[in-house]
Amino acid sequence: MNVYAIFADHVREAIAALVEEGAVPAGLDVSRVVVEPPRDQSHGDLATNAAMVLAKEARMKPRDLAERIAGKLAATPHVAKVDVAGPGFINLSLDAAFWPKVLSFALMAGLDFGRSGLGAEEAVNVEYVSANPTGPMHVGHCRGAVFGDALARLLAFAGFSVTKEYYINDAGAQVDVLARSAFLRYREALGEEIGAIPDGLYPGDYLVPVGRALVAAHGPALKAMEEGEWLPLVKGFTIDAMMAAIRDDLDALGIDFDVFFSERSLVSAAADKVGTTIEALRTSGEVYEGRLPPPKGAPIEDWEDREQTLFRSTDFGDDVDRPLKKSDGSYTYFAGDIAYHKDKVERGFLKMIDVWGADHGGYVKRMQAAVKAVSAGKATLHVELIQLVRLFRNGEPVRMSKRAGSFVTLRDVVDEVGRDAVRFMMLFRKNDAPLDFDLAKVLEQSRENPVFYVQYAHARAKSILRNAFEAFPKLPEEPAAYADARLDRLDDEGELGLLKRLASWPRVVEQAAAACEPHRIAFYLHDVASDFHAQWNRGKDLPYLRFIMENDEELTMARLALVQGVAAVLASGLKVLGVDAVDEMK
Repeated sequence: MNVYAIFADHVREAIAALVEEGAVPAGLDVSRVVVEPPRDQSHGDLATNAAMVLAKEARMKPRDLAERIAGKLAATPHVAKVDVAGPGFINLSLDAAFWPKVLSFALMAGLDFGRSGLGAEEAVNVEYVSANPTGPMHVGHCRGAVFGDALARLLAFAGFSVTKEYYINDAGAQVDVLARSAFLRYREALGEEIGAIPDGLYPGDYLVPVGRALVAAHGPALKAMEEGEWLPLVKGFTIDAMMAAIRDDLDALGIDFDVFFSERSLVSAAADKVGTTIEALRTSGEVYEGRLPPPKGAPIEDWEDREQTLFRSTDFGDDVDRPLKKSDGSYTYFAGDIAYHKDKVERGFLKMIDVWGADHGGYVKRMQAAVKAVSAGKATLHVELIQLVRLFRNGEPVRMSKRAGSFVTLRDVVDEVGRDAVRFMMLFRKNDAPLDFDLAKVLEQSRENPVFYVQYAHARAKSILRNAFEAFPKLPEEPAAYADARLDRLDDEGELGLLKRLASWPRVVEQAAAACEPHRIAFYLHDVASDFHAQWNRGKDLPYLRFIMENDEELTMARLALVQGVAAVLASGLKVLGVDAVDEMK
């Protein structure tokens, strides 16, 4: 039950009635008409831009059109007042009887209240994390992992058919370096003194157990082989070991994937999908042999002027055409990424969302161009960029992990503060803004700690219900049983404010999903918690506002319905974020 969608339909019905009367011309484009909360709550409950966006097409002054629309809306059920403001905005105030109807609906729907059909089961592929399997996941990966997982959950809640995908970068020079690094640790496990880790190899202790495992699996046999023999064996073994560790770290964060896609499958000897993709694009005219001008500002001695295989990305809005092969004949990363996204299209995904680190911002245009090319313009690629995370403890920067050797690992953070704190705080700021994460502050039990504040609101709601069941043993426990309570008795301003906040949940879900912004869910839950805690505190000061009135079971029932609604919306929203809705705070 989306209040704003319902009244947007009422606005469109009012315009249709005016068309039928001949008061406005037929054929008006009402697609831009929206109903939303007014900027100033004193102006009413709802506002619409209908007159502002339709006036030119209707050949009328916005205010004159607004007056006519307002006249029709005044007769709409539950509309108590209609005002025309400024140049033509229309503000609606709803009567007090409307909001309990929303609560009643929410209680019947339970955790499904807010679930939307916005996505219409459209298939969408969300690819995130996709960290190179060359070391432990760090705190930067953590933010992208949480964001991607929450976005996938949000889109599913909004009605999309979501596939969560991890792209394993298991081909290329970096995994050869990984194998050589693991082989060094293998020699160490055999008792050889290896000294300092040479430059160019991966430091850190995380490959020590891999070296030992290689000894357990192969004994000293690898040491007697030439590099050409042991490299593929060690490479495959080490990639598997690193991916097992990555999966374990992700599991600690409450994240799993539907698909793990291997880059090696694109360049295998059996099927060179990258080469096939290039030739297909050459046939369709998007790939050619040519030369590129030197980069602006680049010294001439650093520029290699040569004939090369190029993708016509400028035909799709990119700044310059892009190379697909290096001077040694091997494929560029871009070529592999084109083939990978072509594979997604062939699997039926015309809507793709990739979650990348902010340092890949310059890569967005060319990949969007490539997706247009390989799908004949049918598919879209949306990219969300994740900014850096800066770790602190009591305001002081956190030192790097000894195990990783150069950064703080994801597992270090989860083990110290817990999954819920990590997930919620990673989402309590928009993904394209840097995030300061203080390991001490996220454990504080105070209003200044958002995750505690929201979880405490849910725990408080459950505590109120437990106390009510003790006072009134015959009260039902199922939330739906409260849908028929005397909800009209919820007439206090704080109660009405909570009702209106809960009623906005379906709209928040749809807007957050449409914008790919799960942080909106975290912000909304914080607002719900704030309103709920405030009403509880008012009851502490004013006994007649308490949720449990032992001398008035009917009023208690109505207020417990509100508490049940708060608990359900908080639980539903926290589930979207992948955070537990706890019943008690420890």
